[in-house]
Amino acid sequence: MRDVAIVGVGMQKWGELWEKSFRDLFVEAALNAISDTKVPKIDHMYIGCMTGGLFVGQEHVGSIMADYLGQKHLAATRVESACASGGAALRCGFIEVASGMSDIVLVGGVEKMTDVSGDGATYALATAADQEYEVFHGATFPGLYALMARAYMERYGATRDQLSAVAVKNHDNGLNNPNAQYQMKLTVQQVNESVMVADPLRILDCSPITDGAAALILCPLSRAKEFSDKPPIKIIGCGMATDSIALHDRRDLTSLDAVRISAEQALKMAGKKIGDINVTEVHDCFTIAEIIVSEALGMFPAGKGALACVNGETRVEGKFPINASGGLKSKGHPVGATGVAQAIEIVHQLRGEAGKRQVKNAKIGMTQNMGGSGGSSVVHIMEVA
Repeated sequence: MRDVAIVGVGMQKWGELWEKSFRDLFVEAALNAISDTKVPKIDHMYIGCMTGGLFVGQEHVGSIMADYLGQKHLAATRVESACASGGAALRCGFIEVASGMSDIVLVGGVEKMTDVSGDGATYALATAADQEYEVFHGATFPGLYALMARAYMERYGATRDQLSAVAVKNHDNGLNNPNAQYQMKLTVQQVNESVMVADPLRILDCSPITDGAAALILCPLSRAKEFSDKPPIKIIGCGMATDSIALHDRRDLTSLDAVRISAEQALKMAGKKIGDINVTEVHDCFTIAEIIVSEALGMFPAGKGALACVNGETRVEGKFPINASGGLKSKGHPVGATGVAQAIEIVHQLRGEAGKRQVKNAKIGMTQNMGGSGGSSVVHIMEVA
């Protein structure tokens, strides 16, 4: 296989973008990524999109985006793995270049989530859960993650304040990200007193409904200097795994086996250990998710992830910086785009372009993108080439 590099990245400020359409969002991010490079053409395009059909009534995403980008004869493929669609698209693009099938690949992700009602968005997102065994009986994603949170709190003695510390930390980081949807400072008290959604999770434990897109350009590492004067970021590890989609079939409600296995695969491929990672973007769709993911990745022992956040170990200046971008919680979560945006943050960190949220001496970074309540997980590891 050939070595693969990221040479260009692009996105926009995320939020409730009423004035922009589904296709506008993607093309804006794609053009931003292309303009970050000197690539003369694109050979293939992979687009992460969870459920364009339910959010905006648009399937056949590859064709419409290639057309609207002015590349109507381009090979273009839509990739879906629920909320891990962006990470899965990046994996496909990586394989495309590594195999030699294509030299220049655009990997993007997009979701337009605010063109439906709140109930419509809840229904669309619930398609990532088990329809017959969970959704039919009234379970929503806040409810499923609430079950995980309650089990974790009962087993390990985690507190309400410890959950809130995750939201506080990520919003502190988001204040320094100009593309973040919610650039507002939170306190533990504000999170604790926010509206209850599914006990013990409150509204400020939850990632928002978001419109947005993200895109990046891949090429063989050997050609990276042709297309960019910036340091190429080499993808050195990639892993993907699945688990039972329904919680009742899981080995343990307080752990995420798909995350653990995908991380083990990526670390083995990269020839690294978790202690070698300088900065990580993880899938904090809910505060409890970041805590359990940090343990599944091997950063902390089981039951210690919540306390690690309170102690500052996951802050930008900590031992294991997590979600310097603000994460899904502050940056936003347009589900199909999230995994690509995570990689963009790592690129900025490794290039030294992250400004006030820059992690000192960041040389190796990791992304972890998750589908549903842990039914799928994609992990990538990158380093400065």
